[in-house]
Amino acid sequence: MPPFDMGRAREKSAQTESHPCGACPVRSLTVCAALEPDELRRLADILQTMRVDSSQTLFSEGDAADALYNVTAGTVKLYKLLPDGRRQITGFLVTGDFLGLAVNESYAYTAETVTTTTLCRFPRRKMETLLDEFPKMQRRLFSMASNELAAAQDQMLLLGRKTAKEKICSFLLMLSQRAARRGHKDNPVFVPMSRADIADYLGLTTETVSRTFTQLKTSGAISLQEGNKILIADMDVIYDMAEGS
Repeated sequence: MPPFDMGRAREKSAQTESHPCGACPVRSLTVCAALEPDELRRLADILQTMRVDSSQTLFSEGDAADALYNVTAGTVKLYKLLPDGRRQITGFLVTGDFLGLAVNESYAYTAETVTTTTLCRFPRRKMETLLDEFPKMQRRLFSMASNELAAAQDQMLLLGRKTAKEKICSFLLMLSQRAARRGHKDNPVFVPMSRADIADYLGLTTETVSRTFTQLKTSGAISLQEGNKILIADMDVIYDMAEGS
């Protein structure tokens, strides 16, 4: 898939806006939440807002890590390609999530939009300067990175110790709980990912994912709705299934 073309994106420099960060409806979820109004203006001076269509690559594994991103709407998947060509999705990012951090000068994974997504883009060097100046934002970013580490540990459990049904139920609960933390409705669960994406995240085949959803639907545990939504009939039942009870 060709990389996302910055030149074709509908971008808008925040410098032409009147303090756009202050009016951001999702700021409380983002790395910017810790900043005061005057600090937000400094941040607004360096960012670009972007609207990116679905199935577009923001950056690829190995590319120069020249920018950081904050998701303000939509869903982004992160993945690595294995030596044999298989894909392992390592996470799905949604509103408020931050991406693009790199230990060295290149990205360690590929980021691709699942849905139409809006983001704030920060040049890496300028952002690093602001992080040095604003310790509160640095601490906020460290806290978000710690949450990502916890999520990665949860995924290791999913991949290593759970059956297909347990994995699917755990995945639905994860999406539901994430929506609730962001003040959205937690049931029905919005599932914008394809069956192939879910399979590559959970370490299953696409056929197994489809078959498991069908089994859950047939048993009455879930029902499929329009708009990529799944209604969970009984959260306690899904929780018990996720735990192998």
